[in-house]
Amino acid sequence: MTYQETLDYMFTQLPMYQRTGKAAYKANLDNTLALDAYFNHPHKKFKTVHVAGTNGKGSVSHSIASVLQKSGLKVGLYTSPHLRDFRERIKINGQMISESAVVDFIASHKAKFEEIKPSFFEMTVALAFEYFAIEKVDIAVIEVGLGGRLDSTNIISPLVSVITNISKDHTNLLGNDICDIAKEKAGIIKAGVPVVIGERQEFIEDVFKGIAHERESNILFAEDIYEFRDSKITAGKQELSFFSVNQEEEVLIECDLLGKYQQKNIRTAICALEQLKSKGLCISEENIHSGLSQIVKETGLLGRWQILQENPKVICDTGHNVAGIKEIIEQIGMIDYRKLNVVFGMVDDKNTDEVLSLMPKEAHYYFTRASIPRALNEMKLQELANAYDLRGETYSTVAEALNAAKSDSEKEDLIFVGGSTFVVAEVV
Repeated sequence: MTYQETLDYMFTQLPMYQRTGKAAYKANLDNTLALDAYFNHPHKKFKTVHVAGTNGKGSVSHSIASVLQKSGLKVGLYTSPHLRDFRERIKINGQMISESAVVDFIASHKAKFEEIKPSFFEMTVALAFEYFAIEKVDIAVIEVGLGGRLDSTNIISPLVSVITNISKDHTNLLGNDICDIAKEKAGIIKAGVPVVIGERQEFIEDVFKGIAHERESNILFAEDIYEFRDSKITAGKQELSFFSVNQEEEVLIECDLLGKYQQKNIRTAICALEQLKSKGLCISEENIHSGLSQIVKETGLLGRWQILQENPKVICDTGHNVAGIKEIIEQIGMIDYRKLNVVFGMVDDKNTDEVLSLMPKEAHYYFTRASIPRALNEMKLQELANAYDLRGETYSTVAEALNAAKSDSEKEDLIFVGGSTFVVAEVV
């Protein structure tokens, strides 16, 4: 098969959460364990870092990977979903897996896949682990796909586990109760392995503490170690100031991720890196500063408060649940503009009412849908949005919506593109 034929096989012959949603979710690790045994446990051949959470886990994973690369290590990075190319999910030192490696993997093991019938995600995790083992990476940063306890990545024994935060997302799979969601995410906590919690959150702090205690895992809350002081954006970089509680000194970090919400993610990444240093990895202060200032360059991270053009300024962001949208709207409020135009689409298994209730009413909307089956019909989205006094027109494609927004905008205006990761995927 060609590369495109291989992708077509993976996308259409097997369930894929990115496209079909709940139908692709497996509530056990049976297939993952069967594949792991078949490939002779490749994840045991390299060190790992495991990153879970509702928001920020992609940014934290890329931040850690960038610093590890600057430390001279051969670093695997597994993340999901991809935005433009499937191969974004599997990288070594910022370079995507080759098309030929994907083709060869599927062709060589297709008979086994048709016997086990893994989901798209289960197959992709097996590909990542086997690829990292073959390429002899020193360490791999592994982002949880969904949840934690039953996620296909949750067969690894990492040097450190990270849980960024918890909010309501994928409630059709993980439940509506925030404590139940926290328990699922906490499923990545392993016996004797330290866990870094990105945010101290009321109601669920005791969930994490209880599970960590039960598993004799040292638990650290990032905000107890680094207190956030200030941030400003200058010359295309975000300058962050923290106070190190342990060292009793100010720590200044320059970061190329411009989202205000990255303050929490960078702090979480620094704490995880300190745990890796305590495990014997040679990571210097210079490595940390250099790595965090060049995350996009080193890892190819896309879609996080990404400025696509100026005059008019066009910004996109993959934040799509209530917590993520709140952060985005807060940052939009910090920008000077004449008029706000929003290119907006959602998937049909999200809590649309909660998100729409947060969106700014003074904006003009260009309702659209991404080209995936899970996308919410743009006319239905418009109807739902009208109930919250959000007004605008509908467009059947993201490209049409963005072009219309640009045509309607003056150079002093702001265009925001978001609502769904998959909408952003079509503009970056």
